Amino acid sequence: MNIESLMTKHVVTVSPETSLKRVARLLTRYRISGLPVCDADGAVLGVVTEADILCKEQGVSPAPGGLLGWLFEKADGEGARIGAHTAGQAMTSPAITIAPDASVNEAARIMTTRHINRLPVVRDGTLAGIISRADLVRAFHRSDQEIEHELSEDVLLHRLWLSPKDVEVTVEDGVVKISGMVENRTQAELVAAYAVRVPGVVEVISHVTWRVDDQARRLPRMPQRV
Repeated sequence: MNIESLMTKHVVTVSPETSLKRVARLLTRYRISGLPVCDADGAVLGVVTEADILCKEQGVSPAPGGLLGWLFEKADGEGARIGAHTAGQAMTSPAITIAPDASVNEAARIMTTRHINRLPVVRDGTLAGIISRADLVRAFHRSDQEIEHELSEDVLLHRLWLSPKDVEVTVEDGVVKISGMVENRTQAELVAAYAVRVPGVVEVISHVTWRVDDQARRLPRMPQRV
């Protein structure tokens, strides 16, 4: 499963000149927490979020210097955002984006490590959609039948070129059980490695065996002692 199959394709966007008042209205109307800021050609310039609006609500940034200037000074640049009037002034830039053919696992990793709730999806330099944490959670909440189909068709047949006749897959409450025999040990390990990355999989129990231990052949020979 890739990002394109989960992303929202009709995305609400704003321009750099859009006022923060309008940004706030859009966030409230559509019940979303962030908006891509795009230029006239659809290129993503940044993202403006609820946090940027809250930063603005702290109040007008005071003039530098003096006691008030010291109290309101922000090492992370929030002081400048307090004085923002438009999306372009308040947005986080450059935006962290992802490609449509990226995996769900990659999106989850980026959102977790970068502490963000959404990713603009960019194709050929322009906005193609947006993926949120809620979308990833919905992907995890898949039926056993959907998981089994992706494992049998996408992973085994099309990615690893293994016949479903050679490898049997069953799924119950997200727990995947795999059995059968493949040509070599590397293939057997790949089956389990790919299976655990399928959205919705809770655990993988693999009983796949192999005809040839191709990894043993690559082990370096230790010098014999005389």
